Amino acid sequence: MIDIVGRRRLFFLLSALVILPGLISMIAPGGLRLGIDFTGGTLWELQFNQPVQPAAIRQALEGIGYQAVVQTSGQNAVLIRTGELSPDSPAKARAAEVLTSVGGQFTELRFESVGPAIGTEIGQRALMAVLAACIGIMIYLWWAFRQVPSAFRYGTCAVIALAHDVLVTLGIYSILGRIFQVDIDAMFVTAVLTVIGFSVHDTIVVFDRVRENLLRYPTERFETVVNHSLLQTLGRSLTTSMTVVFTLLALILFGGETTKWFAIALIVGIISGVYSSIFNASQVLVAWSVGDFNRIFGGKGRSVPDGQPARP
Repeated sequence: MIDIVGRRRLFFLLSALVILPGLISMIAPGGLRLGIDFTGGTLWELQFNQPVQPAAIRQALEGIGYQAVVQTSGQNAVLIRTGELSPDSPAKARAAEVLTSVGGQFTELRFESVGPAIGTEIGQRALMAVLAACIGIMIYLWWAFRQVPSAFRYGTCAVIALAHDVLVTLGIYSILGRIFQVDIDAMFVTAVLTVIGFSVHDTIVVFDRVRENLLRYPTERFETVVNHSLLQTLGRSLTTSMTVVFTLLALILFGGETTKWFAIALIVGIISGVYSSIFNASQVLVAWSVGDFNRIFGGKGRSVPDGQPARP
């Protein structure tokens, strides 16, 4: 039998090595690159009739007093992020005139403008949504596993695992923002909430099998029961996640610029979710139950959780 539980310290170390670079990137100046959904501003996507250079577009806007980030979003198409412009304002008409002189005629594909106050409110609501999801998941799992000794540990370990997934996704996006100027927007928040749901779903499958096996093998050591449960659910977790990843890869390849980074966030979160369900949530549950954390802080560890006999 493959001993997954026995290598839990290695898995904790791997998680730390993955999270640490992203955490440093988030803490360092310019950490998360917030989009206009949070900071306020204008997102303007234009389709020109001829090839155009993003640098020329940026210089033209700077010439009339607008600092802008310009990216290509397709053939002869550019995505412009700049200060707030009203849809029918003279400032927008002036900007359109300048862009026409630089790149020729164009078609407006998208125009979104968000004020600073609205951006702040969206950021606060996004944080509240993530916190509410975590609290709701923890309370529900405590109730769902109420017949298992120390049921609160299952909910807490699931939330620790999803916090791992959120940190991994945020950290990688912070690094991508520094390298590829990727913004955190409302679509990213949607991706994070989706990742939370996927991660907890996978964790519940593992924990539910642990609960069944605790009743089926009452004389087995807790570590053995958890390891056996992981091996039973490993194939199912990998199969489910790979089917989702293949779908998201197709979305990245054929879905266009507007959905590419959303799909990438989902892929990162889903892969992290599968890892955390198998190698973090269950391992934290075992470490907590057998007393690893007590030994770290100078206490005396236990070999099994409350109510579970140990085999000599």
